[in-house]
Amino acid sequence: MNAALVDIRDAWKIYHVGEVQIPAVRGVSLKINRGEFLAITGPSGSGKSTFMHLLGCLDRMSSGSYQFEDEKVQELSRRQLARLRNRRIGFVFQSFNLLSRTTILDNVALPLIYQGIGLRERRRLAADMLNRVGLGDRLRHHTNQLSGGQQQRVAIARALVTRPPMLLADEPTGNLDTKTSVEIMTLFQQLNRDDGITVIVVTHELDIAAFARRHVAFRDGLIVVDEIREDSISLPAAGVEKRTVSAA
Repeated sequence: MNAALVDIRDAWKIYHVGEVQIPAVRGVSLKINRGEFLAITGPSGSGKSTFMHLLGCLDRMSSGSYQFEDEKVQELSRRQLARLRNRRIGFVFQSFNLLSRTTILDNVALPLIYQGIGLRERRRLAADMLNRVGLGDRLRHHTNQLSGGQQQRVAIARALVTRPPMLLADEPTGNLDTKTSVEIMTLFQQLNRDDGITVIVVTHELDIAAFARRHVAFRDGLIVVDEIREDSISLPAAGVEKRTVSAA
């Protein structure tokens, strides 16, 4: 059995609106093993997005415990949390959040600046990751020269350039058409299978969740479904085409 990457126990997140307390996550416990591909679903207001923010160390629990690898997350300072996010968690969002006046090579290299890595090495690592997601022949392109699906691939490459053990994707196909959504989810499957990256996708679309092996559903701040799916959509034999282009 794989060792646990994430172990959250009795997590509560309570928001205060005046004198009113609103519990968004209510005593949730969840363990995620290394190398899992998990989809988190639920309607608006179910708590899934709040839980994703807790999982990604973007927000703190009101109470509970969170063990991420060897770190007790609830005990970390803001600086330590920022370091954990930068080095050990990759984020992909519905909006691509790319810099429009910068090449995709330098977009992907951006997180490495905060690790003190020099320009030449940053670009080499970014080129390797862009090649990994099938964009090795477009290193000098700008984002406005790419399709929506290609821009999301750039965002995925940027999320993974620091080689984090966990990738969090929040509605990653929300701005994409059906064909492109399938391509992106297939890419997630390939990265999970070939690189052993733990992939967690938060989505309200059950057809997108079907690509994941494990399905967790939220309702009213609670987990109401946690199941391993034998009928998840399988990765096709042909993977993402790789094109090797030097960053120099």
